[in-house]
Amino acid sequence: MYIGRKVRASTRPWVQLVRGSNMISARVDAYDVVVIGGGPAGTTVASLLRKYNPNLSVLILEKEKFPREHIGESQLPGISGILHEMGVWDKVEAANFPIKIGASYTWGKIGDIWDFDFYPAEEFVDEARPAKFEGQRRFTAFQVERAIYDEILLRHAETLGAMVREETQVRDVLHEGDRITGLRLDSGEVVTARWYVDASGHVGLIRRAMGVENQVPPDLMNIAVWDYYDNAEWKVKIGVGGTRVQVRSLPYGWIWFIPMGLTKSSVGLVCPSTYYKQSGLTPKELLHKALAEQSEIAALLKNAVSTTGEEIRTTKNWSNLSERLAGENWWLCGESAGFADPILAAGMTLAHTSARDVAYSILEMERGELDQKWLRTRYDEKNRLNIQQHIRFAQYWYAANTCFTDLQAHCTQIAKDAGFKLKPSEAWRWLAQGGFATEFVDRAGFGSFDLGASKQVMERFSGVAAEFEFGKYNQYKLNLIGAKETCLGDLKDGRIHRVKCLQKGVHILPAVGYYQAMVDILKKHADVKNILHAVEARCALVPQGGRASEIFAHFQALEAMLLDGWVTGKLNPKKPTLNLSQSGGGRLIRSNDEGTKALEKARQKRGA
Repeated sequence: MYIGRKVRASTRPWVQLVRGSNMISARVDAYDVVVIGGGPAGTTVASLLRKYNPNLSVLILEKEKFPREHIGESQLPGISGILHEMGVWDKVEAANFPIKIGASYTWGKIGDIWDFDFYPAEEFVDEARPAKFEGQRRFTAFQVERAIYDEILLRHAETLGAMVREETQVRDVLHEGDRITGLRLDSGEVVTARWYVDASGHVGLIRRAMGVENQVPPDLMNIAVWDYYDNAEWKVKIGVGGTRVQVRSLPYGWIWFIPMGLTKSSVGLVCPSTYYKQSGLTPKELLHKALAEQSEIAALLKNAVSTTGEEIRTTKNWSNLSERLAGENWWLCGESAGFADPILAAGMTLAHTSARDVAYSILEMERGELDQKWLRTRYDEKNRLNIQQHIRFAQYWYAANTCFTDLQAHCTQIAKDAGFKLKPSEAWRWLAQGGFATEFVDRAGFGSFDLGASKQVMERFSGVAAEFEFGKYNQYKLNLIGAKETCLGDLKDGRIHRVKCLQKGVHILPAVGYYQAMVDILKKHADVKNILHAVEARCALVPQGGRASEIFAHFQALEAMLLDGWVTGKLNPKKPTLNLSQSGGGRLIRSNDEGTKALEKARQKRGA
């Protein structure tokens, strides 16, 4: 029985399928797109396809009955923009999930508690909920109860016209060479489509059937053990419904504390699978051991009650990356494409962003205006790099924990795995400052980290001050010799726009956004004083509250261009250099004491 609204009736004939000695009849239904999996990745694909091309018939096949529980509650701000594009932001906001302002960590060489805020907590203004996706809420994220969140997204896809079949298991992926010819279901039906999307999570139904290998870094073969608690205390409350996730490191792993609502919280431990096996402890004993060693988190659970009793959740938490993400008529997205360790809370972000990219790619395939080989290659290379960079950064974070003794040597191995032969000091610099700065087309950044934030993380992990390259010089010159023209894709309003770029080796310079702005300025000016005046003139119309961040974004682009060799710098000792600090909102890393004082001062000021 079909659940939902069918968009286009099948014109395919009835066929005979043989099961043992019995002949059964099954309908072969033809769709434009069939998506395996009704989680965030699958529903993002379906919703965006139906939004931008309502004539496409889209079928979601989901093996479970929603609502159903799932791990992965903590989001990053990048998801909020995608929810808004899907048209589901208001529905998610109406569920009254806690607003994630950032996270609080105990991690790295210094060993104190520090905060990483997406938006300065002291500037977060109380506002009634549900709120709109505007102003400060464009910089925040949600902490969600997945049973509720995933069902909201699935039902939203239905309202847009996608057909949803729950409790429907895909048993076989039929294919001829690299082309899928159909999906055989438990019922014996064979469902066919022109495009197939694997959003089945770590199961990777299409990935496995098509023989796509999966790379697993041996140093990130972890497990997760967790439980849910009622009546746990929130460590910090910010405005109406705002809070931070708590992350506390241990010598053998780390603990998370995620408020999911006014009464429910998720608490768990991530540790190497080898440690779990050698400990001889049950999952419950392992989690309770970790809580006993982390008094701060244990204190939040003093009056809390486990909602699961003796049943403790566990899962294999291995970071991995598929060797390719697209075939002749199929795509991998979400965890079927790859998974990065949850220390960065990037799992759902990778799911939503890769799924959005799949939807855009299929939309362009349908239009037939762009080269199909380029579309597949662009999707594969961009998203594999994105996942790979998240994995590298997770390795970097673990290398900075107390269980690693030589951080720089570890970074050398990470760089080697990425294809770079670098000395320890060079590898440190590459990874911490430029090794993961190519995710966005128009600006220098990675997930929820811009280059400024990444340098602050490096400083906190190493105990060594991290300087900006652009602060070492006061004379700059473009270095475009030997560059070849190529192009990248920029996703906007349902279209993939080809963006011209320059390329030298592995380094790419897009002719768009902050990069192009700095190229234009450097063609006219060489002195840092004149460059700063030109940037300030470009930002003159930006509201005062965001002007400093906008200026800083231009110089982060300059920083990336210096690191990648697109710009050379010289120092004239007779002239001053630029001392530019990041301020005026945006991402902020600071000690927990400093953040707490700023928040309390803001509360007193508002109270007065």
